[in-house]
Amino acid sequence: MNRDLDQPARTEQSGTADGDTSGAVGRPTGHGSGPGQPGGGVVIGHRPWSARRIPAALTALVVAAAAVLLLVDVVRVRVGRSAAAWRTSLARELATRPLDDVWMRIGAVVVALLGLWLIVLALTPGLRSRLPLKTSDADVRAVLDRGAATLFLRDAALRVPGVSRATIHLGRRRLAARADVRFRDPSEVRADVSSALREQLDRLALAHPPHRISVRARPSPK
Repeated sequence: MNRDLDQPARTEQSGTADGDTSGAVGRPTGHGSGPGQPGGGVVIGHRPWSARRIPAALTALVVAAAAVLLLVDVVRVRVGRSAAAWRTSLARELATRPLDDVWMRIGAVVVALLGLWLIVLALTPGLRSRLPLKTSDADVRAVLDRGAATLFLRDAALRVPGVSRATIHLGRRRLAARADVRFRDPSEVRADVSSALREQLDRLALAHPPHRISVRARPSPK
């Protein structure tokens, strides 16, 4: 209880999984263990999992519609009426069409791709725009919006003397920057921008910072 009262600002900043906030801090359901507990070190956070509402809703809708159509037709047959034309035609095509038919292959490929897509969605966290941060408490998770992190890095590059314009691309393993140099030697500016970006990455405290930093410096166009 005392612990929650001591850290109100950190827990009240938590956002929803589908929000657009630049950063969010929240508590997971379980209790962590390891070096991030009181008296420990830094905890490496993980990216939060997406709820996948749209794919789940579409899948449920398709399955429910197919089940309802099949159930209605089965009930029609049970009460003495003839089966629907679509079910009779589908059963005949499946019974008579050979497996090496082009349409059978196309249908199998489409179904396999849809199934693979659902498996990938189930096994990956999503929310690629949320970057997990390092924390000193295993009970606290923090994320930073990728766009906000890009703006911080761009501002760091623009603070380097001689840089008039900077473009930043922040990937999972690589940070690419391009700087337009108005004055000074481009090679010196490149080294200063690279150093400034590394310092800014350390300040952001990303749990998985990019391993490679590539900087291109060119004279600013007239």
